[in-house]
Amino acid sequence: MTCLSESEKIVINCGGVRHETYRSTLKTLPGTRLSWLTEPDAFSNFDYDHKNDEFFFDRHPSVFSFILNYYRTGKLHCPNDVCGPLFEEELAFWGIDETDVEACCWMNYRQHRDAEEALDSFENPEPELAEEDPTLPGGADGDMKRLCLHEDGRKKTCWEIWRPRMWALFEDPYSSKYARVSISFFLN
Repeated sequence: MTCLSESEKIVINCGGVRHETYRSTLKTLPGTRLSWLTEPDAFSNFDYDHKNDEFFFDRHPSVFSFILNYYRTGKLHCPNDVCGPLFEEELAFWGIDETDVEACCWMNYRQHRDAEEALDSFENPEPELAEEDPTLPGGADGDMKRLCLHEDGRKKTCWEIWRPRMWALFEDPYSSKYARVSISFFLN
């Protein structure tokens, strides 16, 4: 390996932790915030400390180690000790596409979003719409089913509305994306 000159080195202080790398390393992902540090006008566009000869970013320092390692290795791994939304926010700040996360870390990274989607589905229960069935009271629209009413006009209880959905959620892992999320919690 050839030794690069001292002028090729760049120091990035992220949240009080100094990271040293080469400009050529930062150029591996063009169009990202770190690649912009290699441009001639970077000293005026970013928080640059002339005394310490370093760029400063007030960001999560341990997550930045994973970001910088992505530039070095070409593989983006997600830290296990950081929640998905925080890592997602850091990726957005540094200008890195979340689809670059390695397959081995994808489930850990996406777990928060999948769980949020599953919870959202429980907050607003919407009964499934009936197929065109002219035998339903209320006509072919299926008004009675949409209004959660029995054929005799009585309102269905919360349990009667949710029971079939809960049954499918836990018994049939292929019934919906939420069922797949719930089964992953049991398997982990």
